[in-house]
Amino acid sequence: MTQQVDAIYENGVLRPLQPLHLKEAARVQLLVSEDASNPGSELVDQELLKYAFARTNSLIAIPTLDEVRTKLSQVPGSMAESIIAERGEF
Repeated sequence: MTQQVDAIYENGVLRPLQPLHLKEAARVQLLVSEDASNPGSELVDQELLKYAFARTNSLIAIPTLDEVRTKLSQVPGSMAESIIAERGEF
């Protein structure tokens, strides 16, 4: 069976953009070519992306949305009032 599969290369791993209908541990052959239909991709700062991925992957814990909401609910008054007061706006 032959399929053309689009993938993203991240952290040394090719990640398919759609499900592959393969048996677990199936051996495959890859022919890799960059997607020329992605204009501007050569302008992406690959070193910055690697740095950002490394920093993100090294985080101990990323708070869940519920955890953020819980913390924000402990702020007295409203966030808008706090921002206005901090800026000295009326």
